[in-house]
Amino acid sequence: MALLEIRDLRVVYRMPDLGLEVKALRGVDLDVERGEILGLVGESGSGKSTLAHAVMRVLKPPARLVSGKVLLDGVDILSLDRSVFDKEYRWRRIAYVPQASQNALNPTMRVLDHFLDTGRAHGLDDRAEAERRARELLAMTGLDAERVLRLYPHQLSGGMKQRVLIALSLLLEPEVLILDEPTSALDVVTQAGILRAIRQINRRLGVSIVLITHDVSLMPSLADRVAVMYAGKVVEVGPVDGVLYEPRHPYVSALISSIPSLYADVASVRPIQGEPPSMVAEIRGCPFWPRCPYAKEICREREPALSSVDDRSVACFLWSR
Repeated sequence: MALLEIRDLRVVYRMPDLGLEVKALRGVDLDVERGEILGLVGESGSGKSTLAHAVMRVLKPPARLVSGKVLLDGVDILSLDRSVFDKEYRWRRIAYVPQASQNALNPTMRVLDHFLDTGRAHGLDDRAEAERRARELLAMTGLDAERVLRLYPHQLSGGMKQRVLIALSLLLEPEVLILDEPTSALDVVTQAGILRAIRQINRRLGVSIVLITHDVSLMPSLADRVAVMYAGKVVEVGPVDGVLYEPRHPYVSALISSIPSLYADVASVRPIQGEPPSMVAEIRGCPFWPRCPYAKEICREREPALSSVDDRSVACFLWSR
């Protein structure tokens, strides 16, 4: 049994004033194994961040959870009483660092106070233990813990803030950590440092990490497995090398072919033709069929389910059995 199991998760954004309902998640199925780094990739608007918000129960209007389950060690955390989830699961068993979260730090508090305050809020009242964990975690992310703990947020660079937030999210030793675009708006050198820190945290603590990004190029050096989203669903998931170098879903193949390489001729880059489907209108058939060179009649009529094919799962009739 996987540590985290997401089943048929559906989320809509309802805007009655405009008469619109955006189907952001259309039945997501995804497993996160113990101790792995799972990369969750996809274009903007594919549903990656909405999926994280739904799992962490931080959806805000006009977003609404329609259906689905999120099982953490067999317990559906979406059905738990809010107070139970906040007390026993959030931060303690599953933690989340949102996208563009560098401004989440309180500008009037030193870094150490953030750790102490978070610990007290979740039952870690032993100051010495909280400080010990803070030093250990900050050092694990590559920071000078003794110096950084005395600083205020405005004295930190963007990369340092990101590392502090990652360390803070691990204070209560969660089993799952969700990182949403942890390297966005950072220079490439800082990005590389953040990625090394994530890998070290995974290896030393054994925490399962879900890394959400639109940058597929980050995956080969970091992830164990990759899940690719398109139009509110996972269309392929499997070992990183298999998915990126021998993709089976036509969208994944097209996505990878559209990414420029430092070593390949620019002429070899092939943009994906057409546009993603409207998430307002009802999608009939496979959402990728209007752009797919392999589309068949069945693709126009039915949406393929995510089915197992050897070492991965693919939502495509070309591989269905």
